[in-house]
Amino acid sequence: MRAARQALADRLRELRVDARLSAKSLAAAAGWERTKVSKIEHAARAPNAQDIRTWCEVCGAPEQTEDLLASLRAVEGAYVEWRRLQRTGLRQLQESRMPLFERTRLFRIYCSQVVPGLLQTPEYARALLAAIAAQHGTPDDVAEAVSARVARAKVLREGDHRFAFVMEESVLYYRMADPETMAGQLGHLLTVMSLPSVALGVIPFSSPEARPMWTLGNFSVYDTEQVRVELLTAAVTVTAPGELAEYFRAFETYAHMAVYGAEARALITRAVDALR
Repeated sequence: MRAARQALADRLRELRVDARLSAKSLAAAAGWERTKVSKIEHAARAPNAQDIRTWCEVCGAPEQTEDLLASLRAVEGAYVEWRRLQRTGLRQLQESRMPLFERTRLFRIYCSQVVPGLLQTPEYARALLAAIAAQHGTPDDVAEAVSARVARAKVLREGDHRFAFVMEESVLYYRMADPETMAGQLGHLLTVMSLPSVALGVIPFSSPEARPMWTLGNFSVYDTEQVRVELLTAAVTVTAPGELAEYFRAFETYAHMAVYGAEARALITRAVDALR
């Protein structure tokens, strides 16, 4: 949270510097106490929405207002530690995402670490959620959380939704569970990729050309509304237009790096064979 607040403060300072205004002159033009600008720029005081509107107006940069307001909303509620989200267990967290899933029409999901949640089998989800519960020390409601996660997957077959999944080939080989569970999970991928609403791409380990994009952590794009990024300690929700655009471009790059159809099936089948 501190880092996000400082990032917003730095952007506001850049606007002031670009406008060739001193902190004192900005405060005077805005009708603020003389120390307010310094406090905001050092992240000692959080700006509110009206502060940002005034700041942009005085600096002659009204076109920056909406982007900075989105950043403010991100600072206020985007970075949430897992220990807060999971304090009552994992089931409620799984269920809390359902309204977003139901209203999203286009899902774009990139995974470099684990199989996407919507594509997980109950057995794979159980192994993964048990590991998460142990790591974060959450109440043991893994069985209920698995049921909730599997229930969310109904959006694959119900409603007007489209899904673009892109996975790194390495995900197919990470042993998140025993060989039997992994084989079942990989077999499930072969099944769901035939659904008309699903496009599943796999980025191969190697290709004739150098990668145009490095590997990032898992992230999910929900329409053009928000991006969800999963860190070890927290969940980050991105809503600022400029940041959203970066993730949209990154996903498009990954999608072009991936193989689909028969080529993707061959990579998944090879991973199944490696379990034997």
